[in-house]
Amino acid sequence: MIFRATKTIAVVGASMRDYKPSHAIPRYLQEQGYLIVPVNPRGGLILGERVYRCLQDVDVAVDAVEVFRPPEEAERVAREAIAIGAKVLWFQPGTHSEEAVRLASAAGLTVVFDHCMEPVHRRLGLERVGSGPL
Repeated sequence: MIFRATKTIAVVGASMRDYKPSHAIPRYLQEQGYLIVPVNPRGGLILGERVYRCLQDVDVAVDAVEVFRPPEEAERVAREAIAIGAKVLWFQPGTHSEEAVRLASAAGLTVVFDHCMEPVHRRLGLERVGSGPL
């Protein structure tokens, strides 16, 4: 299962604005015990974590890449996810392209698209209650 095997999630397109899904969903995942690695060309801090300008700059092992960018960028993100050795590429609804899915799948990544991580996590009954381990 993706969520049980994942510890670190790079969030491409993470936002500092707390009203955006690209902030709220990574915050939820962080609250569930995942290490969130924000990726945004603006840099800075998001959710108390250092923001990397691109996936290639990330200096920690990444299990999953979650995408909050337009489909025009999907192929580039897929290539970068492959290059950093991610195991999962998760396109939030409306962010994938068929070519990006094909590239990542061909490279052996598990690819999810048109599903949002937070409701899937909740629907699977994985939401943490209290502060116990995942």
